[in-house]
Amino acid sequence: MAYNKKESDNPNNKPPLMPKGGPKGNYQLWVILGTIALVIGLMYINNANAIKETDMLDFKSMVSARDVKKVVLIKNLEYVEITLKAEALQNTKYKAELEENNAMGLTANGPHYKLNIGSIEGFEKEFQEMNDRLPAAEKIAYTVEKRDDYFSIFFNWGLLFLVLIGFWMLMRRMTGGGGPGGQIFNIGKSKAALFDADNKVKITFADVAGLEEAKEEIKEIVDFLKTPSKFTKLGGKIPKGALLVGPPGTGKTLLAKAVAGEAGVPFFSLSGSDFVEMFVGVGAARVRDLFKQAKEKAPCIVFIDEIDAIGRSRGRGQMPGANDERENTLNSLLVEMDGFATDSGVIILAATNRPDVLDSALLRPGRFDRQISIDKPDVVGREAIFKVHLKPIKLDASVDAKKLSAQTPGFAGAEIANVCNEAALIAARRDKKAVDMQDFQDAIDRVIGGLEKKTKIISPEEKKIVAYHEAGHAVAGWFLEHADPLVKVSIVPRGVAALGYAQYLPKEQFLYQTEQMLDEMCMTFGGRAAEDIVFGKISTGALSDLERITKMAYSIVTVYGMNSAIGNMSFYDSKASEYNFNKPYSEATAEKIDIEVKSIIDAAYERTKSLLSKHRNELEILAKELLEKEILFQSDLERLIGKRPFEKLTTYQQFTNGHLDRKVAEQTTTEPNTSDPAAPVEEPKAETPLT
Repeated sequence: MAYNKKESDNPNNKPPLMPKGGPKGNYQLWVILGTIALVIGLMYINNANAIKETDMLDFKSMVSARDVKKVVLIKNLEYVEITLKAEALQNTKYKAELEENNAMGLTANGPHYKLNIGSIEGFEKEFQEMNDRLPAAEKIAYTVEKRDDYFSIFFNWGLLFLVLIGFWMLMRRMTGGGGPGGQIFNIGKSKAALFDADNKVKITFADVAGLEEAKEEIKEIVDFLKTPSKFTKLGGKIPKGALLVGPPGTGKTLLAKAVAGEAGVPFFSLSGSDFVEMFVGVGAARVRDLFKQAKEKAPCIVFIDEIDAIGRSRGRGQMPGANDERENTLNSLLVEMDGFATDSGVIILAATNRPDVLDSALLRPGRFDRQISIDKPDVVGREAIFKVHLKPIKLDASVDAKKLSAQTPGFAGAEIANVCNEAALIAARRDKKAVDMQDFQDAIDRVIGGLEKKTKIISPEEKKIVAYHEAGHAVAGWFLEHADPLVKVSIVPRGVAALGYAQYLPKEQFLYQTEQMLDEMCMTFGGRAAEDIVFGKISTGALSDLERITKMAYSIVTVYGMNSAIGNMSFYDSKASEYNFNKPYSEATAEKIDIEVKSIIDAAYERTKSLLSKHRNELEILAKELLEKEILFQSDLERLIGKRPFEKLTTYQQFTNGHLDRKVAEQTTTEPNTSDPAAPVEEPKAETPLT
């Protein structure tokens, strides 16, 4: 894992506002804004030229009241323009009506009203009769004009023209000609982001820590692209593909970014979900387009993140009649990677945390020639990762990366980055000038157990149950030979439902013996057994404990073959489909398995009760101290109940004291397959009573 610099990892997602060659990227925005302004202006002008309409009855009333000054008959358009006298405009009625008219003000000369007529001859005859009845001094001026409404014609055709322009621009954007638009007609094109000399990733191998073995393997591909003659002169060939495999947060994508920064060749980056679309055939078309672009840029690297989105085993989980679009996409990918017409020069990098679900044809040599394992870092790797993430933080002199790495077993690079960030935020909330070790301790607690619930109301009876529950875990683990060393025990509520937890420091080992697993079960039973002994009744607080114990017991019997009654048999199938409901054993064997599992669990519980009854005095001491202080550390337990009788050096202590050399330590950095549901838990252990 490495510190992520502040530069954008994918500049393609943020195209510059002013690309090379002038304001090409902004002209569409200005055209759209200008079009909107023009439409608004035309609408305003059209509205300004509108005249308030009236009817024949009102017109006769105006004539009778001697308010009409002039009448203009507009031929072809078939309407009459009516202009009022200046003194008539002071009439309250006309003021109210004409103030609503956006066309004319009261000081304008007119026209003020518009009268639509059906027949020119009929209106002329009727108007002449009305005008003849008026005195000579009051007669209304009357003219006839022939006029075409050029403005309305221009306005209507102009709007149509603007609509066509807008539609053309929209279609151009959708077909890919207008930038990152809708792409509806470009749906079969690849969505890969291209990094080349003009658009280079800033992350390099120097920014990646804790992945030394993986970096060495991946560097070979970069070296081959830079100096191919070094390898080809001996007859070697460049690997066609490399699959980065590891748990989430271990730095697979980060390592690929470092390859992009180091390679010096075009680098295409996309995720498996970018091939997925609701339309049939789109995924396969995008695969073909991706490799077409890659071959044009060869030699180059193509990186597919989360490849399990399209690379799952064909036929797995398929129901009859189900859509096989994903399989078509996978088939196209297989052909492009190692088909009949495959060209050299294109290297495929892919990342996944589910290698067990990938199709076997995808994993074979010739497609992915090598699998690069990226495991969770060991104590030395965690120290290197801490040093990278501590660089931008203002630290107190008390902060020690070695101690932090020893206190975070099982943490991946992303979790370490989160711890460093949380510590900085905690120190800022406390108005500190630098981040000290206590801030990091609180950050680790928050990452493991969740946010501290300071406002959570717990009754004294419940708090006492939680104290004895957690004290039971601590005492049981303290006096069991193979239990992990205790780091901290707390009854401070954290997270959603955790009322307390006991944190242990597991040894970084990968082979477990029966005695170790049984001791682990007894330690986990400590909380339930303590409640039974002290209160004579049990609570729901042991839910997560019982879940873990049951899983371990079934693993002993059905996975690891550690039970004499069942024998050296394992019923776990790592390649079985998740929809496979067939049991590889008979009902009689299933009944026997249940009996053996219950026997193991019952024996572990009785052993735990016996152990806590023997050390009842230590249990009471720790519980009372927890009720008073709420948090106890390993040093507090040594002060209260003495040194642990089975104290052993941790992996970190053995390494720093010289009991392990680097070669041995490196051999122990490969952790069990995290896809194995029965694998022993290597995360920091926190026994959490639930509400």
